[in-house]
Amino acid sequence: MTEQKQSDAPSALAFRRIVLTGFMGSGKSTVGPLVAARLGWRFLDVDEVIETEAGCPIAEIFARQGETVFRERERETIARLAGDEALVLALGGGAIEAELTRALLTGSDGTLLVHLEVALATTLARCGGTEQTRPVLADQANLAARYERRLPLYRTAHVTIAVDELTPTEVADAILRAAAERGNSGSAS
Repeated sequence: MTEQKQSDAPSALAFRRIVLTGFMGSGKSTVGPLVAARLGWRFLDVDEVIETEAGCPIAEIFARQGETVFRERERETIARLAGDEALVLALGGGAIEAELTRALLTGSDGTLLVHLEVALATTLARCGGTEQTRPVLADQANLAARYERRLPLYRTAHVTIAVDELTPTEVADAILRAAAERGNSGSAS
């Protein structure tokens, strides 16, 4: 069955990895496994990798060590994983703020960086009530500023897909179409 799914999107295989970025609630962790399954690739969520390696939730890392320590750990984890092949990787919402991470992902041969663009209102609707697991939601005063600061950084991705009105399956379809189009145009580097 995997071979059939791979043949559904042969041009996407011009890329060795697809990296999903976007603000919280954009669907990276929901859509990533769908894309990976269609390609017969692995899916990893950077936040889950960090939690597993740290032995505690991200909220606890923020509380005990602060955001700066978390962001450095996040950057190191992404740099380590970004060389893997046949991988769909979901980034945490703030990972794109690190200039070294952006440069690595936008300039890496074989990587397609996809921004799942979501309106802030959609984020609030999807993530409301998750302040315990998403520490940045606890600070509502700075949430909009954080969103506005990150939006132009997200848009440095190779592809941006507006996801507010799409189902996860439709988003996965759009990612695979974008990968096929960019693969066919010779933009797999």
